[in-house]
Amino acid sequence: MKISENWLRERVALNASQDALLERFDMIGHEVESVERIGASLDGVVVAQIVSCAKHPEADRLQVCEVDAGSEKLQIVCGAPNARAGLKAPLAKIGAKVGDITIKAAKLRGVESSGMLCSAKELGLDADASGLLELPADAPVGTPLAQYLGLPDAVIDLGLTPNRADCLSLEGVALDVAAAFDAPFAPLVIDAVPAQNARTIAVELNAPADCPRYCGRFIDGIDAAARTPSWIVERLRRCGMRPISLLVDVTNYVMLELGQPLHAFDADTLKGPIGVRRARAGETLKLLDEREVALDDGFLLITDADRPVALAGLMGGYDTRVTTQTRNVFLEAAHFAPAALAGRARKLGMHTDAAHRFERGVDAELPRRALERATKLILDAAGGSAGAIVEALSREHLPAREAVALRRARIERLLGIAVADAEVERIFAALDMRVERTTDGWRVTPPSRRFDIAIEEDLVEEVARIHGYDRIPDRAPGGALATPSLREDRVGLAALRDLLVARDYFEAITFAFVAPAQLAQWHLGDGALALANPLSADLAVMRTSLLPGLAAALAANRRRQQARVRLFEVGRVFAANGAETLRIAGVACGAAFDEQWGIAKRALDFFDVKGDVQSLLALTHAPETFAFAPAAPAWAHPGQCAALTRGGVVVGHVAAVHPDVRKALDLDDDVYAFELDIEPLTAREVPKAQALSRFPSVRRDLSFELPAEVPYATVEASIRDAVGETLADVVLFDRYVGEKLGDSTKSLAIGLILQDRYRTLTDEDADRCTNLAVAALQSACRAKLRG
Repeated sequence: MKISENWLRERVALNASQDALLERFDMIGHEVESVERIGASLDGVVVAQIVSCAKHPEADRLQVCEVDAGSEKLQIVCGAPNARAGLKAPLAKIGAKVGDITIKAAKLRGVESSGMLCSAKELGLDADASGLLELPADAPVGTPLAQYLGLPDAVIDLGLTPNRADCLSLEGVALDVAAAFDAPFAPLVIDAVPAQNARTIAVELNAPADCPRYCGRFIDGIDAAARTPSWIVERLRRCGMRPISLLVDVTNYVMLELGQPLHAFDADTLKGPIGVRRARAGETLKLLDEREVALDDGFLLITDADRPVALAGLMGGYDTRVTTQTRNVFLEAAHFAPAALAGRARKLGMHTDAAHRFERGVDAELPRRALERATKLILDAAGGSAGAIVEALSREHLPAREAVALRRARIERLLGIAVADAEVERIFAALDMRVERTTDGWRVTPPSRRFDIAIEEDLVEEVARIHGYDRIPDRAPGGALATPSLREDRVGLAALRDLLVARDYFEAITFAFVAPAQLAQWHLGDGALALANPLSADLAVMRTSLLPGLAAALAANRRRQQARVRLFEVGRVFAANGAETLRIAGVACGAAFDEQWGIAKRALDFFDVKGDVQSLLALTHAPETFAFAPAAPAWAHPGQCAALTRGGVVVGHVAAVHPDVRKALDLDDDVYAFELDIEPLTAREVPKAQALSRFPSVRRDLSFELPAEVPYATVEASIRDAVGETLADVVLFDRYVGEKLGDSTKSLAIGLILQDRYRTLTDEDADRCTNLAVAALQSACRAKLRG
């Protein structure tokens, strides 16, 4: 919403500076998006009149003009196409500065020129550079242009929130500003225009819920070609609207001033009665922009004798448009319910100022007042006689503004300060709200234009806005903790902890200081950071791994008759160069499951702990980006170990603890451990929702032999690459090694779960996918189908 600062100051008696005004706009919730200062450097630019024009002797497109500048007559060479005798236009005299150019006496193609006739763009007043800025015939010659146009001025562009439709007008903004500065507001006095002719027309409301009020009046005998008053033209330009013609300019001006969209019909194209109804399927209408649009019952129409003549609240029809030839006009102002128009303009690929306002809500009491204002402006500029205002009203469908209770205690509770009763009542009175005192506060009735006031908190917000957010002291909240930032492209540490706890692990916290001998037992002592002043010899170095401390805790629990122990820790490890790495580690021993009758007892093995690690990887939603490769750190059993890699980089290990290390810890049973770097483990893509397939899956089982050294990760990756998106899952349900196959061969049995998102798979589809998987296994894994 663009407004002119000068226009605003005419309605509000402000003593504040421009900077203070701009700051207050932000503080009352109307963000200042931009400020364009215009007419600040128009010294030496005056109103001038072209007395005569003669063709330039050396240039076809130039004219030599004799120009009356008031105190003198000057010769000006001009190339503007609209330069003509009698025209009044701005003249930049010698010494004036236009943009970056200082005007000097010059010769243009051999002819002296003592100044420059200017366009609106050259003066920084508008984007129009098509010709000279044409001034009204009554503009006083010799008057400084800035004085005549009411410059300098500033165009303030406000970013209004959708709930403040009342501020889509200068009057709405002015009320807020007057309240914020406690400054006098000058209400616009609009006197009723008495009927001067008896012409009238019937109006039928066939959709009263959508249009509960429709007002209109005839104005006959006007001169539609009359020039729009310059003060209206200037205000339209500064508010971002292009002047078009008197009737259009007046309706746009009243919309900017009061917030009520209006529409003018050529009265001679109407037969009557005027109607408001929903469109019927198959109806079409040619709009003002000459598009013909197909309608349905979602659109609201203005009709003439049941013939569509306008899209209510959106745009008028082409056949009933006003032109400079119009002599009789029917002026419309109506209230349309926001729900009736919401989304209709977007459906037709258009955006109009009227739709923008009606979709958000326009004052239901405004149509008659806006009609009177527009009528007066038209009569003053174009003559004519006005008829009586005709009104169709469905009062039960008009929006009602109910009183809202406001408690003093609620203001203090939400704002943290007590606001004096007199200040609260001043604020509401300045905002044109009706206030009644009650025992614990007030009952406040908002004006009909305020659609955003419905509950007590809305009133508290008004108090805060106008009283001033800057007057509310900053206070630290008591007892509340800051909410941590949760990144969607990372797996949170809490998720890692929760998962391991769900898999029967207990979280442990061990010392970051350890004994050098403890690290040496694990062959992890190289590069340990020694402390300058250790508390004891057993706490002399910083740990290089979480595992020694966890394993010591496991051993302590075993000595206390805990047969099944599972511990994990999240902590930092340290290098001699001062680098710190956050890791997660775990140790486990004993039975695979707690003792119970439903599952046969068995000892924990390498694959159980590997499964725990794989469950952590699944949290990234991309477990396929990890791979297990044979590798044995010094503390690991060489036959039961694996390095975990991601992108070719080792991020951790999972293994059975080496028997020598177990012996040093005095542990008889097998112990399994894992240690992973947190940073690469927790990186993941931002989760994206995917629809579940509605079609059934198909399963195909394969049993094959392959070399023992081929890891299962290679098998699964080969199948996934070959089959593609149709492969929903791969299930390994059997593994066999033994004398029948020999030491160098193993047998695997897997299930291929096939599913398409868009159709049901046929047997041929399943067979094709199976063949692709078999071919991939044969080439990449040297596999051979069994049977």
